[in-house]
Amino acid sequence: MKRLLIAMVAALACAAIAEGQGMPPGKWWQRPELVRELQLSNEQRDRLDTIFRGAANELIDAKGEVEKLQIAIRGELDRPQVRRAELQRIAGQLSAARGKLFQRELMMLVDMRGVLTEQQWARMRKHLDRGGPPRRRRQ
Repeated sequence: MKRLLIAMVAALACAAIAEGQGMPPGKWWQRPELVRELQLSNEQRDRLDTIFRGAANELIDAKGEVEKLQIAIRGELDRPQVRRAELQRIAGQLSAARGKLFQRELMMLVDMRGVLTEQQWARMRKHLDRGGPPRRRRQ
């Protein structure tokens, strides 16, 4: 059962990132409106901070590698004589670097998702789906 839940969370997270709907950018758990709307506890905010700090260096490095390879491709394309084999080599590296970045972002999202309750995640999904702040249900 636990494996199924993890697989489902990973699939949802993967779909969210693929659609550009991962967690909001930056330290969203410190934004007063999201803290209030999601009713985040101090413990949850601390855990989210820890997850973010743990992933930050890897994400910075992965994003930097993607950017370097994009620059390398532009440089190759700007040469008077395009070197097809070199472009293919760099393209393969870029594809791998993007995959690594995606995987790290996904794992951070899964870790962050694990901090939220089902109700908080549902509110966050609504926020991401509409592009605005999540709203609490009226009771």
